[in-house]
Amino acid sequence: MRIVDLFSGAGGLTFGFYYKNQDNRFIKDTENSIVFANELDADAAKSFSLNYPDITMLNQDIRSIDELTIRELIGNEPVDLVIGGPPCQSFSTVGQRRFDDKAKLYKEYYRLLTIIKPKMFLFENVKGLLSMREVFYKLDEECNIVFESTDSKEKTSLNPRKKPVIDHYGNLIINILKEQFEEIGYSIDYDTINAVNFGVPQNRERVVIIGCRNDLKIEWSFPKATCQTALTIKEAISDLPRVGEGQNKKEYRSDPKNPYQRLMRGQCNTITHHYCGRYGDKIRTVIKNVKQGQGKNDFNKLVDDGLVSEKYRLTSGYPNTYGRLVANLPSPTITNNLSTPSGLRCIHYRQNRALTPREGARIQSFPDWFVFCGNKESVTRQIGNAVPPLLALVFAKQIKSVLKGDKCDE
Repeated sequence: MRIVDLFSGAGGLTFGFYYKNQDNRFIKDTENSIVFANELDADAAKSFSLNYPDITMLNQDIRSIDELTIRELIGNEPVDLVIGGPPCQSFSTVGQRRFDDKAKLYKEYYRLLTIIKPKMFLFENVKGLLSMREVFYKLDEECNIVFESTDSKEKTSLNPRKKPVIDHYGNLIINILKEQFEEIGYSIDYDTINAVNFGVPQNRERVVIIGCRNDLKIEWSFPKATCQTALTIKEAISDLPRVGEGQNKKEYRSDPKNPYQRLMRGQCNTITHHYCGRYGDKIRTVIKNVKQGQGKNDFNKLVDDGLVSEKYRLTSGYPNTYGRLVANLPSPTITNNLSTPSGLRCIHYRQNRALTPREGARIQSFPDWFVFCGNKESVTRQIGNAVPPLLALVFAKQIKSVLKGDKCDE
C-alpha cells in the first residue's frame, strides 16, 4: 500500500503500517510505503524522522501545504490510504472543550483528501468527537469574539481567566464530517474502539472513522477483538528496573517475564526515557499515602480523619487525580501528564512515583527501541497523543486485506 500520514505525531499510527509482528518480533512490512508524513510539532517531527529515516517528513503547518507540493510528493501512482487525525484536545471531554482553530483542523484533512483521492482513509480521534458540536461565539460590533470572566465574584486576580461567550450551537461534528466525506465520494463507517481489546495494556477508547471511495465498491468491516484477557499494567512494565527520585536507569536488571515484554524489548540492551524527577514534601506525602486504586478524595479523607496534616489537603484536580494504578488491571488512558503525580491516575502501582516516560510508552505499546526527542514535557505529550502501535498493526492488517480484494484497475 502507498500511504500518506497526516498529523503524524511521533509515529504511533505509522508504526502499524511500517512494521508487522512476525513470531513476536517487529519486522519491516515491505508491502507498504509511506509516501510522506506531516507534523507541526518540531520535537514530534524529529522523533518521527529518527524512527523512520526513509520517510519524507513535512514539519510544517498543514494549512501551508499547497496542492503542487502534494502532487509532486505523491507522483503519478495512486495513493491507497491516508491515515491520521487532527489534534484531539478540543474534542476531549476531560477539561474545557473549545471549538477553536485546532477543532477545525479536520477541514484540512478533508482538503488534502480532495487532492490525494486515496482509495481509503483512516481518521482517528477521541470519543468526545461524537458529541462535539459546532460552536458559534458572540461577536461585538467589530466582529471580535466577546469574552467573560470565569473567576468568582469574591476572587480577584491580576490575570483573570476568561472564556468566549457562546451565542449558539450548530451541527454535530461527526455529522458534518459524514456529509463532507460523502460529498467528495466516500462512504464512511465509524466505531468506538478500545485498545485493550487488541493487546494494549490500557483502556483507551477512540473513535475510528474509515472512509472508502464509492467507485471502488470496497466492503469494510471493523476488526474483531484479538485479546480475550486484558493485559495488566504489571504484565506490561514489571521487568523495567526500579527508579527512585532523581534517578535515570539505562540498564535492564531482569529478563522479560512474558511475551509482551519480549516483544517490547526486541534486541534492546539499554533503556531510554526511564527517569524520575524530584518531588516536594506535599507531593511526596500524597504519593506515600495513596494506595492502589485510590486518588485525591481518598487522600483528603485521611486529612478529614486526622491521619494526615491539614496542610497537605488537596484543593484542586478531579477525583481520579493523584491516583495510584492497580497492578492487576490494565492502565486507564495514558495522557500527556503521565509523569506528573497530579495527572489522571498515573502513580506507579508499587513504587512511590509517577510513571516514567518509558513506562508510559510501554503501556502505549511502543517498543523500547523507539526513541523520542525533546524535554520531558514534550516526550510525554508525544506518547500521550499517540495511537498505540499494536492497535495500528491491527487496522493495517485489516485495511490491507480489504484492499487486496479491490478489483479496481488502478
